[in-house]
Amino acid sequence: MKPIAEIYPQLRQTRKICITMHQKPDADAMGSALALHGFLSALGHTVWVISPTNWASWLNWMPGCASVIDFERNRAGAESHLDQAEWLFCLDFNTLNRTKNLAPRLEAMNCVKILIDHHREPDEKSFDYGISDVKKSSTCEMIYDFIVQSGHADLINSDIADCIYAGVVADTGSFRFSSTHAGVHRLVADLKERGLEHMHVHDALFDNFHENRLRFIGHVIMNRMEVLYEYNTVLLTVPKADLIKYHIKTGDTEGLVNFPQTIKGIKLVAIVIDRDEERKWSFRSKGEFDCNSFARKYFEGGGHFNASGGRSSASIGDTVKYFKKVLEENKALLQ
Repeated sequence: MKPIAEIYPQLRQTRKICITMHQKPDADAMGSALALHGFLSALGHTVWVISPTNWASWLNWMPGCASVIDFERNRAGAESHLDQAEWLFCLDFNTLNRTKNLAPRLEAMNCVKILIDHHREPDEKSFDYGISDVKKSSTCEMIYDFIVQSGHADLINSDIADCIYAGVVADTGSFRFSSTHAGVHRLVADLKERGLEHMHVHDALFDNFHENRLRFIGHVIMNRMEVLYEYNTVLLTVPKADLIKYHIKTGDTEGLVNFPQTIKGIKLVAIVIDRDEERKWSFRSKGEFDCNSFARKYFEGGGHFNASGGRSSASIGDTVKYFKKVLEENKALLQ
């Protein structure tokens, strides 16, 4: 994988470009894709954003989101654009299998593939150019760097600023996580000087849900939470029946894993959600417990040091039993 800086001079020549992100995109994935879309469009390129799957409705406010193509719902439309693509930007994931059913199509493409991502252990051989930097707070921060370092900071308009800020504030936990280095605050200051109105972005991200979600969260905390003090761990187990009862849609469980981190002494929080085809795990840790290694070793996943995800094809009961078993193996690391 060649350094991404080598494509800066090539930005002058207009191309047909596709941008994609991981399945079930969050604010950072969607924000980085739409910010890059706005930037490349301003340079005169023909640009399409293709999501591997659907996304949370509370992301629909983002400028340009209405034009994003859902590969699972409109495969023919997505395929026609992918056939034309000269460049493919892959954002907020670093292995093609994170794009679910889109992955085989991406693997078969012969165009130039460009990676911009901040997760660990990238599959560099799958990309022609790129940057993978785990020290970055978010992929949106990296898109900001891409625009500025390529010499086009003047093209950051209010729409691009909104998308970048959304991903940064979401992936830093509203600037709470350790990934919030000094450069993140300088980035936000620059966006503010360019006219960013941050309050409406915050409202769209965090105050944009239905009543049922709040009742669902209360139910999970009251009835589905186990505090395993011997491991300094909290486990949230969400059966499919709860998702049905509270009419939970894509994105409604976002952030739920963070609530138990407020309990004193807790070093690991895990949530498992019973989906149709698999059980989805999310992990959050404090201090020196490596969620990324834990998810990769036991749950076919990965991510960041203190935040990662995984999956299991076992039943909800069996995967919970397995989780408690591997907790014992990692007990010393959680003390």
